[in-house]
Amino acid sequence: MRVLHAIAGAEFGGAETIAQDTIAALADSGIEQHVVTRPWQIATERFAATGVPVTHFGFSRVDSWLHRGVLKSAAKNFRADVVHAWMSRAASFVPADLPCPAAGWFGGYYDLKYYRHCDAAFGMTADIVAHIVKGGMPPERAFEIHSFGTLDAQPPADRAALATPADAPLVLVMSRLHEKKGIDTILHALARCPGLHLWIAGEGPKGTEYHALCTKLGLNDRVRFLGWRTDRAALYAAADMVALPSRYEPFGTVITEAWAASRPLIASRAAGAAAYVHDGVDGLLVPIGDVAALAQAMTRLAHDTALRARLIQGGQQAYERSFTKEAVVKSLLGAYETMLRLGKR
Repeated sequence: MRVLHAIAGAEFGGAETIAQDTIAALADSGIEQHVVTRPWQIATERFAATGVPVTHFGFSRVDSWLHRGVLKSAAKNFRADVVHAWMSRAASFVPADLPCPAAGWFGGYYDLKYYRHCDAAFGMTADIVAHIVKGGMPPERAFEIHSFGTLDAQPPADRAALATPADAPLVLVMSRLHEKKGIDTILHALARCPGLHLWIAGEGPKGTEYHALCTKLGLNDRVRFLGWRTDRAALYAAADMVALPSRYEPFGTVITEAWAASRPLIASRAAGAAAYVHDGVDGLLVPIGDVAALAQAMTRLAHDTALRARLIQGGQQAYERSFTKEAVVKSLLGAYETMLRLGKR
């Protein structure tokens, strides 16, 4: 199996990380791959570390006019069996005359007009797959492919280096600093939770605003903005609980990573968590934007040892059922094989 990947995303982001994780996992399984991607340093270094060759390409509007055939040429030169286009911009570069079948990846409810030349589609959740089929993709060509929570083990991040007391209850948020992610909600909630500390790992357009809010709420001694981090396992290992306070979240790989890392999870009832997290079993669910409910949930987890243990056990079971690296790679390879059998549309 020879897979050509096209990734036209941003320098940082959850979807981009999922693509990198998946390609690394496929490389570990012996799948021959080539990546056409923007020349971002972190992605380039990650692919080099896995031994997957890369071709840099801008995926700009100018490129769409002048270099429309880049994926066709890359597929021919690599002798690809399938093309995997990650997200809508990369999918929009898939030509009708590609020499092999192509699949477009959906991390959310993207507009199918960008996928008109794709022969198959991968959706992260059952509801996203339903959206894809409703948009016109034949059901037999639409596949539910999760992201996995498996991370290589790392020692816990050094709390002292981030001026965080060793014995303080520590909440971790792994998130882009965007209005949709509810960072303001958790900052307001933390103000109601004396003694709790918060690490926020991510970059985004609301960074300046959230730093200012943190100062306004008097939280500078208990909140650390870490920026974009590649040591996710170390951050999970250092934290006591993980929060996903999003207003909008089609899935949220943080869910499966928290489960895999044996960290209790609190999540808002956005689409992804509402579909996969069972309140009181493998996580705590709170209403979207509800500051009081989020504060209460964090306080409960900080002081209730039995609740933490129960949620960790439930999360581990959920992870083992569907979200291990092995399970996701098996599903993806099965989808590739089905694409080859069905051929182009």
